Amino acid sequence: MPRRARPTVVHTIALRELEVARVVDVTPGLRRVTLTGDQLGSFTGSDGTVFPEFASDGFDDSVRLIFPYPGESEPVVPVYRDGKYRWPTDPPALWRVYTVRRYDARARELDLDFVKHGVGVATTWAYRANPGDRLHVGGPSVSHGLPEGYDWFLIVGDDTAIPAIDRLLAELPADVRAEVYIEVAQQSHRIDLPTRPGVEVTWVVRHGLAAGTEPLLQAVRAAGRRAGSMFAWLAGEQSVVRDLRRYLIEERGVDKSDIEFAGYWRRAEVVALDEDPAVPDPERNAKAFEKFHEMSELLPPLALRAAANLGIADCISRGVRTVPALAQHTGAKERSLAKFLRYLQTIELLEQVGDEYELTETGEFLTNESVLDHLLSGGVESRRSQAFYGLEAAVRDDRPVLESVTGKDWDALSGDLTFEHKRLENKSRFAHVLAEPLAKSPVLEGVGTVVVHGAGAGVHADYLTAEHPEAEVAIVALPTAADWFRRDIPISIADTTRRERIRIVEQSVFEKTEPADAVLIVNTLGEHRDAEARLILQRAAASLRPGGRVLLVEDTFDLDELDEHDAELDLLRLTLHGSGYRTEDELEAVIAGAGLRTIETSLVGWGNTLRVLAP
Repeated sequence: MPRRARPTVVHTIALRELEVARVVDVTPGLRRVTLTGDQLGSFTGSDGTVFPEFASDGFDDSVRLIFPYPGESEPVVPVYRDGKYRWPTDPPALWRVYTVRRYDARARELDLDFVKHGVGVATTWAYRANPGDRLHVGGPSVSHGLPEGYDWFLIVGDDTAIPAIDRLLAELPADVRAEVYIEVAQQSHRIDLPTRPGVEVTWVVRHGLAAGTEPLLQAVRAAGRRAGSMFAWLAGEQSVVRDLRRYLIEERGVDKSDIEFAGYWRRAEVVALDEDPAVPDPERNAKAFEKFHEMSELLPPLALRAAANLGIADCISRGVRTVPALAQHTGAKERSLAKFLRYLQTIELLEQVGDEYELTETGEFLTNESVLDHLLSGGVESRRSQAFYGLEAAVRDDRPVLESVTGKDWDALSGDLTFEHKRLENKSRFAHVLAEPLAKSPVLEGVGTVVVHGAGAGVHADYLTAEHPEAEVAIVALPTAADWFRRDIPISIADTTRRERIRIVEQSVFEKTEPADAVLIVNTLGEHRDAEARLILQRAAASLRPGGRVLLVEDTFDLDELDEHDAELDLLRLTLHGSGYRTEDELEAVIAGAGLRTIETSLVGWGNTLRVLAP
């Protein structure tokens, strides 16, 4: 069950054009670039949109830096239109994500730290930057506050995590206890960190070993264990962070919800330009995930799923690397497994070194939990995607086909406790991005009772009760989902008085609810065909007290900005529900068919449209 250990603030996304004010080498391996510019303050975009002042409230806030392609003077940047940024695809923007080291609002200065290692777009830019150079900076999109309610912290990171760790130690309360482990290339790369009586800092020096190997994990393993509840923050090379997290969960019994982790970078071979060995060649450096995504022939996606279900990548990442050892751990026969491993090598998921197999940069994705949810037979996204096997029939007959493929229709699948609980957990993990700004919307001022429909209803209830001290929230859910909300809310919401203002009501979305001042429907209509969607809206309107309002948040398909993932969602909803990803005109037709009209719209969060509906 997700635990929101860190309070969250969602920011309006803004792209700012800044310039370099100064460049300072903090250590021989760390360069600080200070950016400045009027757009760090509030500014007005070319279309008249007013963007707020730059804000960074969390120690590990990140921004997106957009660079020109080699040989070009201007970067490819997104265009802001209709309340959101439209990112170009041909060519795509060339960007990297970096941590906000410091922001001084009065001086209008933003510090970013760059580690000097290898060949990289951002690293090379930083080590060639001069005062007056321009850089486009987007974000932060969200800030997370300090974790609350823990006895001590475990903070682990490599050179790339130093900016976040430095800022964290400066912001920690004086009485906090923490163990901090930082890996650097050499002694001279250490920096002076803020000191606290209860904070122990251990510098792990690589002494010539390659970055992103094992010294950091070995240092954490060797440390003694402390009593009490622990929050762990891990950042650095992706596979090292994965192994650290695995160690804490499997060997020290730490709950997943008490660990926050980020893979800042991955070990990979970078091909440089022939004419400039410090600059990566964009034509010869296909991104790993792009390569992963493009494996669209029949065998590669089946092989990916077979490898995931056999646990091959997990075994290799744990040091089980020969054919006999892999056969023993996976339960496969050596002869057939050897054939399969050879194929995985040809599609660049594995590489062979002697008698052993290792994961390539692309193959590392097979150890990523989010990716595995799409591949493992029991994963939520995998079970949803099975509907695609009936795509031809869905297209021919314009109907849902999940039952003909799996023996279960959507209602039966969502009644499966394992599936539905995991689906709700996945949805709740990201619901705060919308829930926090939505709760602050002026349309909810003075609200009394709010009925909420949607997979992220528990997170919305959390923010609504926090923002509106007098509000009561009713979460409407079918029994399986209601059971999950009852288990999750006591963990996710620590404040007892707020929990007492939240009720779980077991009924369907098609039924009239208790009288309410507002009925909030969040990304729910897409799971229903038009007639059902109209009924949902009619029942919501019938549940309102005089002067009440139906609040609808439903993403729409923008046909002017045709996107592969949007088109995929359109087909997934067809095969699962017989519905689709509606365009704005289609959604408005559903609203009108329900006898309602949109009387007000506003943008909340990252470009989501909030519609206020009335008869």
